[in-house]
Amino acid sequence: MAAAKAFSASSSSAPAKRASTKKPTSRYKGPPGIQKVVQVSPQLGRFLDVSYCSRTLAVKWIWVYIKRHDLQNPENKREVFCDEELKSIFPGKDRVGFQDITRLLSSHFVKSG
Repeated sequence: MAAAKAFSASSSSAPAKRASTKKPTSRYKGPPGIQKVVQVSPQLGRFLDVSYCSRTLAVKWIWVYIKRHDLQNPENKREVFCDEELKSIFPGKDRVGFQDITRLLSSHFVKSG
C-alpha cells in the first residue's frame, strides 16, 4: 500500500496548485437584474396592490390577470386585449403583443441611482 502511494505521487506530472490570492467575498448583494425587488410606479402599484416588486413577478401576475379574465386573443395567442385595468398600465393600447409587455412595463420600475 505504501508503494502505491509513492507511485501515484511520483507519477503525477501536474504542477502543484498555488493558493489563490483572491479574497473571498462574503457580501450578498441580493438578486441580480430582473429578479431585484424595486419600487414600482403608482399605476403599476395600484394594479398589483404592491409598492415594491421584481420585474419577473410583475410579468407573472399580469399573465395571471390576463388568463383569469380571458383577455388573450383566441385567433392570435400572441396578442392580449387590454381591458380598463390593463389600459391603466399600458396607456393608449387596446391590444398588446406578449413580447411588448416587458418593454411597456420597464417605464413603471423606478431606476435606482
